[in-house]
Amino acid sequence: MDIAVLSDIHGNYIALKRCIDYALSRNINKYIFLGDYVGELAYPEKTMQIIYDIDTKYKCYFIKGNKEDYWLNFNENDNKIWRDNNSTTGSMLYTYRHLNRRDLDFFQKLQLAHTITINSMPQVTICHGSPYNTNEKLLTNNDRTYEIMDTIDSSIILSGHTHIQNKIEHNGKIILNAGSVGVPLHSNGESQFLILHGMDKRWTEEFISLEYDVDRVIEELHESGLDKHAPYWCRVTENLLRKGNLSHGAVLAKAMSLCSAETGNCIWPDIPEKYWKQAVEEMIDA
Repeated sequence: MDIAVLSDIHGNYIALKRCIDYALSRNINKYIFLGDYVGELAYPEKTMQIIYDIDTKYKCYFIKGNKEDYWLNFNENDNKIWRDNNSTTGSMLYTYRHLNRRDLDFFQKLQLAHTITINSMPQVTICHGSPYNTNEKLLTNNDRTYEIMDTIDSSIILSGHTHIQNKIEHNGKIILNAGSVGVPLHSNGESQFLILHGMDKRWTEEFISLEYDVDRVIEELHESGLDKHAPYWCRVTENLLRKGNLSHGAVLAKAMSLCSAETGNCIWPDIPEKYWKQAVEEMIDA
C-alpha cells in the first residue's frame, strides 16, 4: 500500500499537477494533504479545483495549515491591515479575492491534526506544523520537538510547514516532513512530496523531488498581475521557485530589521516598500 503525502502547495497548481500525475503513474490511490493549499502564486482557484477533483476520485485526507486560518479569520468589510499593491500583504489579499464560498467552507471543516489508521497498519498522526499549532515547526535537535513526539501515541507523525524534507527519529518514533509541493526550500527548484509505503505492518518513506515547468509558474505571476499586487514579495517568490535558497520569512525579517533600525520601531504589516526594496537588493540582487 502506498500513500502520497503532499504539503504546502501555496497555489502552485502546475507543481501540484506534476506531483499527482507522478503519483498516479505509480498507481497510488490514497492521498494525504497537510495544509497551506493556496497563497503566494497566481490563480488559486485552479489549485482548489484540482483538490476537489482528486477528492472525488480517490481516498483523501486533509488537514488545515496556517494559511487557512488567514482566509477564515479575514473579513474584507472590516479590513484594516491587508493592502493591495503592497509587498507585505498584497499577495494575501489577491488570494483571498480569488476564493469562493465553497473554498472557505472546505477550509472551515479542516482539523488542526488527525490520527488515521488504514487497514492493519500502525496509526499515523498528520498535521501541518505540529499536532498542537499550525505555526509550530518540528525541527531536528529541538527539545520542543522531542517533547511533542513523546506526547503523541502514533509512531509516525507527518508534517510540513518548514518547506524542507526531513526525517527526525526519537524514542522509537519518527517525524517525516513532506517538504513543499509549491515553494520548497533547498530543492534546486524542484517540487517535493513524500510517498509512504506500507508493507508487513510497517511504514517506510520515499522522498520525491520532481522537475516541472517553473518558467510557466513565474510567467503567470506577471500574466495575472500578482507581481503588481505584491511587488517585492513576488521577487522573493521568483527567487525561491528558481533557486529554493531564501524564504519569504527571511526577507521579511530583513525588511523589518531595516525598518526598525531607521525608524526605531516596526510592527507587521506596516513595512514601507523602501525597506522591502533594500532587503531584496541586499539578499537577492547582490
